Amino acid sequence: MKVVLVVVCLVMSSLVMMRAQAGDFYQDFDLTWGGQRAKISQGGQLLTLSLDKYSGSGFQSKDEYLFGRIDMQLMLVPGNSAGTVTTYYLSSQGPTHDEIDFEFLGNLSGNPYIVHTNVFTQGKGNREQQFYLWFDPTKAFHTYSILWNPQRILFLVDNVPIREFDNKESMGVPFPNKQAMRIYSSLWNADNWATMGGRVKTDWTQAPFTASYRNFNANACPWTAGKSSCASTTTTSSTTSGGDMWQTQALDTNGKQRLKWVQKKFMIYNYCTDLKRFPQGLPPECKK
Repeated sequence: MKVVLVVVCLVMSSLVMMRAQAGDFYQDFDLTWGGQRAKISQGGQLLTLSLDKYSGSGFQSKDEYLFGRIDMQLMLVPGNSAGTVTTYYLSSQGPTHDEIDFEFLGNLSGNPYIVHTNVFTQGKGNREQQFYLWFDPTKAFHTYSILWNPQRILFLVDNVPIREFDNKESMGVPFPNKQAMRIYSSLWNADNWATMGGRVKTDWTQAPFTASYRNFNANACPWTAGKSSCASTTTTSSTTSGGDMWQTQALDTNGKQRLKWVQKKFMIYNYCTDLKRFPQGLPPECKK
């Protein structure tokens, strides 16, 4: 019975996110590389990236943001996508950059995609968590969201939390809260590592590989002339309402239950439990 209720909740969350306001890709993004492999169509409502044996492709947002909720619907490369990686992430620039990553690692036909997540602070990452999904991400569009406020980062799929990274600066753990970031996305060949550690290579007879994007929405704080457009990054819950609730949003009891369910059923790697990787002790943010 609990499983049925969870599935119903996931479907309802998906339907809510599917009604997100569609952005205009012409207005909000620049196609940055790959030539004609990156295309905007349907009056700015659809963007596609393609990969062939000569090049991949990518785009980036015109705006930078310091905190916000970013939603994007993606339909990933179908069929034999082994060796390909579709990325969707926030990043600043420079050797001490901050970054919040979704990466989708392709696989042989019939095998599940791996959703790879990471958080970089001051140029350092190594905070990987990986998941399978509870649906086929190549058959329809699904919403992938990053909620980033001064207290935490949430990774969500169809409004279901799959990962939470809390601000633990009090423990000496850097948190991305000073560098504005752009939204980036790309589709590229990574068959030296992406699928089964690089043992399965890209089958170029299946090219071109294509990923599709729609319904971008940024409820966020654009960064202009060295300042955030939001009045304060320390807003309290008593002064936020409606669409600004992301500024102090945390997981409620239902959200915590769904996060626990996803991590129990679908998580396949967690750096916070990898004692072989960290023989001198787990990173401090992993300690409860």
